[in-house]
Amino acid sequence: MTQNQLKQATAQAAVDYVAQHLPQGGILGVGTGSTTNFFIAALAPLKDRLGGAVASSEATRQRLTQIGVPVVDLNEVESLAIYVDGADEIDAGLSMMKGGGGALTREKIVAAVANTFVCIADASKQVETLGRFPLPVEVIPMATRQVARRLAALGGNPRLREGFVTDNGNSILDVHGLVITDPVSLEAEINQIVGVVTNGLFAARGADVLLLATEDGVRRVFRP
Repeated sequence: MTQNQLKQATAQAAVDYVAQHLPQGGILGVGTGSTTNFFIAALAPLKDRLGGAVASSEATRQRLTQIGVPVVDLNEVESLAIYVDGADEIDAGLSMMKGGGGALTREKIVAAVANTFVCIADASKQVETLGRFPLPVEVIPMATRQVARRLAALGGNPRLREGFVTDNGNSILDVHGLVITDPVSLEAEINQIVGVVTNGLFAARGADVLLLATEDGVRRVFRP
């Protein structure tokens, strides 16, 4: 199977999960990225049973609108039954690295109010230790150099994502060369650096369910 076929398989598994577990008229949280785009396309047959969706980015909002799903402001929602999103990396404990598409802050906010976080990924995203993929860190633009120095002191090699501005008007530093053995602690430590909005470690609030597409089918993995 090609990687796109694997993405389509996990996306369809997520639609089936939503059909089974989301109450009629429920509000769904929807992430950002290439795998999530397959999920949005496959979601169209369920649009009439959804009360709406909260989007984690402007790109996702546009895609949801195109298939006829009303987009709801998160401030109008007390909680979400399910949030579906992809990952750049995910480990055995279902801690994730996210933010390759630059939507990490809004993704983290939406995930924080979801009862169940469903991660959709193909087998290439599963790793033993996080850090092969550069860690995205969203920063206030005036603090970019100061934050970069602090990240370098942690052992990383931060590089500015050139020509990119987040939906929040901020910059992203992609930190290369980290070997992340304690993602919960590192997530908290980086978030304490003045000028950091948030970082792409989703460990304090990791996935609850992983729908992992493999050559042998889609496996359900639950958070330990």
